Amino acid sequence: MNKTFWNRFLDSSSHNRKSKIQNLKWAGLFAIVVALTVCGARAEAQQPAKVFRIGFLDNSSASGNAPLLEAFRQEMRKLGWIEGKNFTFEYRFAEGKFDRLPDLAADLVRLKVDLIMVSGGQPALAAKSATTTIPIVMANAGDPVAFGLVASLGRPGGNVTGLSSLVPELNSKRLEILYDAVPKLVRVGFLRPSGGGGPAGEATMKEIRPAALGLKIKLEEIDAQLDAKGLESAFQTAKRKQVGAIMTATGNPFFAERKRIVELAVKHRLPAIYPQKEFVDAGGLMSYGADYEDLYRRTAVYVDKILKGAKPADLPVQQATKFEFVINLKAAKQIGLTIPVDLLARANKVIK
Repeated sequence: MNKTFWNRFLDSSSHNRKSKIQNLKWAGLFAIVVALTVCGARAEAQQPAKVFRIGFLDNSSASGNAPLLEAFRQEMRKLGWIEGKNFTFEYRFAEGKFDRLPDLAADLVRLKVDLIMVSGGQPALAAKSATTTIPIVMANAGDPVAFGLVASLGRPGGNVTGLSSLVPELNSKRLEILYDAVPKLVRVGFLRPSGGGGPAGEATMKEIRPAALGLKIKLEEIDAQLDAKGLESAFQTAKRKQVGAIMTATGNPFFAERKRIVELAVKHRLPAIYPQKEFVDAGGLMSYGADYEDLYRRTAVYVDKILKGAKPADLPVQQATKFEFVINLKAAKQIGLTIPVDLLARANKVIK
């Protein structure tokens, strides 16, 4: 065989082997890269999602607030949030003791929660004093501008936003309804938390006192300890002052004690108007006010936005848009009161 041909054959074979080896090397490297990418993707997919911690600060009790918190949870579920799976609650209840709120707020800050949800004005003030960085969402603050919680409703600034329940204005409306419901009404007992209720209480009284004067009604302001003994004492004071009807201040402490308050009003045969329909559900005579369950559902929308990256300063404070006037004719019959027909016609719901 020709020597030159043989040498060329050997060179060609050697070149082919080298090419095959090189190709195998590249194929192996590609396979390794693909494997690492897949493994990385799997590892990333298996990384547990963050579980957000929401602090909840309230000045009443867990049992009293249960219906409203359930409305919040239901809306959160619609938005893809499930308690215990991708968020948890850190509950702090003051049990009607307002002086506990600052310590409870500070405790939530120490826990480094991702957001603090507050039930009203007093808890919001305590939370704002405890932190300027953790977002704070109000569920039903009365007048957040007057309380100094936000700069304005449209541009809250800072770390506080949420919902306003228009509490002071609605108290005047409730007083007018009582005046129309009870013949020859000249004296009304106004039950408020002992100590006046802080800035929220001051704003309420500033609104309702002129309204009482305009209707020529004597307003008896009665401080009440929010326990069985304290409430019984408050109703005895109301009877001693010869009031013809009663109202209660708004807020979760009274909401938590609604069943006992309604029972005492029936016991003392006192017509009463309440700020929330849940009082009527418990047997109360009348209620007029914002739909608090709606407020808590809308609070969930704000919480959702903030947990997804929105800033409280950029979310305007929204006001209550749903209001309910409910009359319970069964309760009226219990205390011997006849509700005027024109007032019945104004009610959203009449329980017969």
